[in-house]
Amino acid sequence: MLATEYTGNQTFSVLEKEMKAPAAGEVRIKVAYVGVCGTDVHIYHGMMDKRVQIPVTIGHEMSGTIDAIGEGVTDFAVGDKIVVRPLDDRKVKPSDKGFNHICEELKFIGIDSPGAMQQYWNVPAFTLHKLKQETDLKLAALVEPLSVAVHDVRMGELQEGETAVVLGGGPIGLLVALVAKEKGAQVIISEVNETRIAKAKELGLDAVNPTKLDLVDYVKSKTENRRADVVFEVAGVQPALDVMTEVAGIRGRIVMVAIHGQKKEVDLFKFFWKELKLIGARVYEREDYEKAIELITANELPFEQMITDVQPLANIQTVFENIDKNPDGLKVLMDCQS
Repeated sequence: MLATEYTGNQTFSVLEKEMKAPAAGEVRIKVAYVGVCGTDVHIYHGMMDKRVQIPVTIGHEMSGTIDAIGEGVTDFAVGDKIVVRPLDDRKVKPSDKGFNHICEELKFIGIDSPGAMQQYWNVPAFTLHKLKQETDLKLAALVEPLSVAVHDVRMGELQEGETAVVLGGGPIGLLVALVAKEKGAQVIISEVNETRIAKAKELGLDAVNPTKLDLVDYVKSKTENRRADVVFEVAGVQPALDVMTEVAGIRGRIVMVAIHGQKKEVDLFKFFWKELKLIGARVYEREDYEKAIELITANELPFEQMITDVQPLANIQTVFENIDKNPDGLKVLMDCQS
């Protein structure tokens, strides 16, 4: 079978590997599509060399069908369409309080262990979610990032009729906006990249450039001065942190979606003055995956427009090089069987 490996120094290799039978409690997946995630790009840039075990096959946003079943697996059958929720929580402890998705010794499959960018992939059966047979496997590769967005919106307790401001119009920001709109909220995206602003508008979303107008004034004009009920900080930059407490209204909720690797300045006075809440949101839980699958299966949101390119597995090096050259793209999929 064909497999890819990140070998360090911004390099991927494509090689033939022997296909292995699934061990007890595992299934072997015939991988259909794998989305390239921002984390995968960080790995490519060497930013996670201390974490991944080089050489390593990466990839966790995927869809496929079950090709073989190991001993003891009873809930799935060969031919089932599936996606993987890539969280290995087998070292969960009582101190994790039952929150397995953020347990202290959580291992992320596709980063801490081999991932999906190969034609066949053996994984523990407990990571699987079954799809309906009519589900489009290309769209199903969006389930994992969509689950992130579903979790973010759920953590923000967004309600129908409220106003949500999404700071950052990249792939996750757009998915958060689509999920928020599906909930019946008024959604405003703040994004500085004009190409992404245009894409957001194509998706039927209200998007503005905060370097060309005052974002707070714009949100006030759309909300009778109430500002935002929920702010999603997805950009991960200081200007977003600066504006998030300004654009949030009284008793607003701010959901921290972006990963900040270093300490940043935040206006804590605004939390006191307006009784704001800051909410952390990390990955997803089972219910978020099921909701994302439901949305993908219904296909009533413009998910196809999120996919900007599909490339064969053998082109992996070129794909990552092109992502560096074209940061305006949204979601690139690797076709693992072409």
